[in-house]
Amino acid sequence: MVVINSALLAKKFPQLPVNDVDNLVNQFRRFDIDGRGQIDQKDLVKVIQEIGEGQSYDQIRATIKTVDINATGKVEVDEFLEIVSKLREGGANAPTSGKKVIQVKGANQNITHSMNDDERSEFTAHINSVLAGDMHIGDRIPIPTHTMQVFDECRDGLLLCKLINDSVPDTIDERVLNVKNKLSNFQIIENNNVAINSAKAIGCSIVNIGPQDIMDGREHLILGLIWQIIKAGLLSKIDIRLHPELYRLLEEDESLEAFLRLPPEQILLRWFNYHLKAAGWHRTVNNFSTDVKDGENYTILLNQLAPDLCSRNPLRENDLYTRAEQILQNAEKLNCRKYLSPQSLVAGNPKLNLAFVANLFNNHPGLDPLEEVERPELPDTEGDREARVFALWLNSLDVDPFVNNLYTDLQDGVVLLQAFDKMHPGIVDWKRVSRRQPLNRFKQVENTNYAIMIGQHLRYTLVNMQGADIVDGSPTLTLGIVWQMMRENVTQTMKKLSKSGRDITDMEMIRWANETVQRGGKTSKVGSFKDPSFKTGVFVCDVLNGVRPGSVDYAMVNRGTSLEDAKLNAKYAISVARKIGAVIFVLPEDIIECRAKLILTFIGSLMAIDTAGKA
Repeated sequence: MVVINSALLAKKFPQLPVNDVDNLVNQFRRFDIDGRGQIDQKDLVKVIQEIGEGQSYDQIRATIKTVDINATGKVEVDEFLEIVSKLREGGANAPTSGKKVIQVKGANQNITHSMNDDERSEFTAHINSVLAGDMHIGDRIPIPTHTMQVFDECRDGLLLCKLINDSVPDTIDERVLNVKNKLSNFQIIENNNVAINSAKAIGCSIVNIGPQDIMDGREHLILGLIWQIIKAGLLSKIDIRLHPELYRLLEEDESLEAFLRLPPEQILLRWFNYHLKAAGWHRTVNNFSTDVKDGENYTILLNQLAPDLCSRNPLRENDLYTRAEQILQNAEKLNCRKYLSPQSLVAGNPKLNLAFVANLFNNHPGLDPLEEVERPELPDTEGDREARVFALWLNSLDVDPFVNNLYTDLQDGVVLLQAFDKMHPGIVDWKRVSRRQPLNRFKQVENTNYAIMIGQHLRYTLVNMQGADIVDGSPTLTLGIVWQMMRENVTQTMKKLSKSGRDITDMEMIRWANETVQRGGKTSKVGSFKDPSFKTGVFVCDVLNGVRPGSVDYAMVNRGTSLEDAKLNAKYAISVARKIGAVIFVLPEDIIECRAKLILTFIGSLMAIDTAGKA
């Protein structure tokens, strides 16, 4: 047990009465459960509130940020006394809740970032509604919606992981999570690795945010991550395979293939306008901001979805805020009053309005079911798995625009060229590239021909491929070039770290995997990426065990003889891989169905982690 010298502390903090120092030290000891002379930073606000200093949560939190706390996130007694002393002197100014935009400090205290307070409040309310009663974090719920506490609750990664699983169920195997009340910094980093790498796997654009940023409670970064996770869940259900009745939204002469390539946001707008037109309304919506902020279109939409419950009376109200409240009261009759307040509706907040409309669609699509003879024949989805993984990989490179559909979003060549330039800085002569949108077909072909030329320079296999093939959205040829780019990217790290600096072959990766299994004391073995032994999920668990001894709990691994057991093994392996820092985009089905290309990306990511650890 660490000995705390109250007399020395009284000299260090003469502004605090000696009796107060003694009392504060005793309070500190009460929360220092293991007697190491430290308490967790994430518990510090609650500790200070309990000792009755009287300030608000956010003011205490802002004052803590002015004290130089070591990187471990553990607060020692002298830092604790310094914070209390500053609070008694008035403390730091807290961000003012209730303002439309609030300013927060970044990692550099001289830099501030803007944050929308309506979004923070509504996203916190969403978290409260979906995670209430959770077996691991239910006791943290509800989180106050008017304070910054949500960012502190995210520090250990658990809340974010739970939110991901609510948005896209089964993304994370929760057996890998560290769930004890008191977690070490290493365990917290592991949880945050799972959160960040799983968020990437559901399509979130994760740029410039790492485990330490979450541990530090970086508000603007965490809020952006929370929004992307919520958005992924809301939009995942806007899919014609889940809602065949979306077929009714096809426009005249529009092919089903073209409709399937629309991003979900565009389908939502199409759905909104479908109902406005059916109502005989003279307006349309083209965005989730200016076109909805006066509430007229919302009034018509709700009335069209539920005419017996939602009247058009809000149209008679001239005051926009009163009208907005009446609209939300109508939405409440459909159990859909969520994400929007009258203020954020009138402000035209695009994120909150998108969330409101998506939630409305998910609960009340209002489209007549299709008769059996009307049901469209959906195109073959064999290439969809690979297209999904390749799109996620491109987005992980921070390309702009974000890739929603691999075939349509690559047609102008700009994203492909950005990816090449990320992988090989300087390889693209941007003076040759047309970027000003919209590009005509001639400019698109020029760009894609240039991308193919770069691929040929890098010795890709692109026989008889032309830029026009990418412009035309050819699935086979588009998948072919992006696969070769991804494979090169997967092996780049290993190539840079290897002694020879040469390319890594498939068989060298297989040899490494088998040797790594043996290193971990296991005996499973494969001969190629097409080896049916992958189907049980045991081999990938054994590779992980060799890469990071102790990372695999073999009580969680079964023989994988049934399809269900094999899927459990694969799901567990994917989450363990993300926990140790690997970026994994494959699904459990990709492993148990032995999809060779996607398994290669999994093994390659583990090999890169292992090689980097030895460099």
